[in-house]
Amino acid sequence: MKAHPVLQAAPALIMTFALSILAAIAAPVRVAADTSAPITIVAFGDSLTAGYGLKASDSFPAQLQMALRAKGYKVTIINAGVSGDTTADGLRRFDWSLQPKPDGVILELGANDALRGIDPKEPRANLDKMLATLKSQNIDVLLAGMKAPNNWGPDYVKAFDAIYPDLAAKYGIKLYPFFLDGVAIDPAFSQPDGLHPTAKGVAVIVKRMMPDAEGLVQRITQRKTAAR
Repeated sequence: MKAHPVLQAAPALIMTFALSILAAIAAPVRVAADTSAPITIVAFGDSLTAGYGLKASDSFPAQLQMALRAKGYKVTIINAGVSGDTTADGLRRFDWSLQPKPDGVILELGANDALRGIDPKEPRANLDKMLATLKSQNIDVLLAGMKAPNNWGPDYVKAFDAIYPDLAAKYGIKLYPFFLDGVAIDPAFSQPDGLHPTAKGVAVIVKRMMPDAEGLVQRITQRKTAAR
């Protein structure tokens, strides 16, 4: 007796279904953020952001952008670092650096103030003004902290180091306590001047800061989604 066409096709259909299930199970899971719209972040700072002594592709903004994109985030990070800038220098160019308006800012300034022994009241006031501007424009921010060298004495160190946690608390923003964490004074990650990170040093910074950078991107995404 000749089998019904449906019965003849059944084994092939079952095999196709089984293979599709196996393919779905074996498919690699991509760990990535669901960012439906591109995000622009300005990395605003001094030589540590600019990438002093490094190729452009090895700078902090470039390496962080690459790391975030590898996780699926549609992020462009603009390098707005200027070598030698103090917080006063940064404040003078801050407004036009936010044109066009970015979705977020990573604010890294203060190292040159500390190296020059500038009264901590000045960088505190300058950073305060920048953060007030970001808040008024509803721009998400990640504040990167800095620490003073010990040669200015314990009182100076105490006053300077308190700037970043104090301002983070004032504005309710996320603080990455020390931009050079894991890299400072380590010859394995520093250029011959002992101050600026090598490409490998920047990679360490990016790796350590990555959870906070992802948090910034996710906050931006949530805000933009809610605004639709």
